[in-house]
Amino acid sequence: MPVPKRKRLHHHLKPVVLLLCLLPLAVLCVQTLSNNLGANPAEALIRSTGLWALRFLCLALAITPLRLLARLPILASFRRMVGLVAFTYACLHLLAYAWLELGFTAAALWQDAVQRPFITLGLLCWLVLLALAATSPARMVRTLGGKRWQALHRWVYAAGILAMLHFYWMRAGKHDFAQVWLYGVVIAGLLLYRLLRRWGWLRRHRKD
Repeated sequence: MPVPKRKRLHHHLKPVVLLLCLLPLAVLCVQTLSNNLGANPAEALIRSTGLWALRFLCLALAITPLRLLARLPILASFRRMVGLVAFTYACLHLLAYAWLELGFTAAALWQDAVQRPFITLGLLCWLVLLALAATSPARMVRTLGGKRWQALHRWVYAAGILAMLHFYWMRAGKHDFAQVWLYGVVIAGLLLYRLLRRWGWLRRHRKD
């Protein structure tokens, strides 16, 4: 039986998209090995991995609106992969922070979380992403049941909000909000789109 054209296209595009998603990590590795991360390499690694985690989380949230608005059903096949990439960068962000700032000391992590609320928000966001990544395989849909699986994976929006609050609170200490507002607008817009669809407003008022 011949493979549908759209499925063949998906199989060709998926490795390309994955390589593009991992390109920032490759650049960071090259910069680390060549000692080209600036005056504070530890801070550069922590911030860069966190920023890329936020970017890919925004992209994962944007895939469904883009798929519906552009009428490109093939985009749905990339959402899981992009979500896992966001989780990977979030893990690297947490690893870099725990290693380079705390020396893998659990007591120091607990104390930092208590004293700095934005650390608590970041850890909560990572836990939500962990739950989503652990239940992303197709077999988990059968295990949890479709409705419960969908309800759980709606928490990706909570992860987006937590990530944004973590980012905002971290930048607030240095009064640096240039990028905060950009990502805040993106996440707020995606959340608003989700709510409008859930309430049926977009279906009632869409003219096309």
